[in-house]
Amino acid sequence: MFLENERNVDQQKAGWIEVVCGSMFSGKTEELIRRLKRAKIARQKVAIFKPLVDTRYSLEKVVSHDSNAIDSYPVKNAFDILEIAGSEEVIGIDEAQFFGEDLVEVCNILANKGKRLVVAGLDMDFRGKPFGPIPYLMATAEYVTKVHAICMRCGNLAHHSHRTTASEELVVLGETDSYEPLCRNCFIEAINQ
Repeated sequence: MFLENERNVDQQKAGWIEVVCGSMFSGKTEELIRRLKRAKIARQKVAIFKPLVDTRYSLEKVVSHDSNAIDSYPVKNAFDILEIAGSEEVIGIDEAQFFGEDLVEVCNILANKGKRLVVAGLDMDFRGKPFGPIPYLMATAEYVTKVHAICMRCGNLAHHSHRTTASEELVVLGETDSYEPLCRNCFIEAINQ
């Protein structure tokens, strides 16, 4: 009896949350895709999700800036992930900042069920303020990887996504036509101009 109970504990999979965060053009999505492809090579069941509002490169794929892509499920809200995740062992979530605070609860529910979650998103908005659920996910995650872009003005490591258009809306989908990665000093100079 003791051995059987011990075996059941050993067979239970421990879930966890990994967060990959940083500024725009820092390689967040590229790192997400890399981790998920490795899980697929290991023959793990993988599902990738992205917010329905992110239609920049593809409706049904997560695509990095250098055109690396992986199939995904576009979903309207975080709770849709719970309905679709099913028996998958590894769950990827891209552009996580566009999901509401519910994403933290959803990720914890899935991790508590033994799933590995790899979540990628912006940790700060264009004003340099914490963005959406990412700071909360960073606090509850087992692993956090902060990636950096290269400052477009001086070449130092960049961790700010500076908006180059006049809009004050929090969410403006765009690429190099609307944003540039900047280091702390260049960001301070840019917002004080």
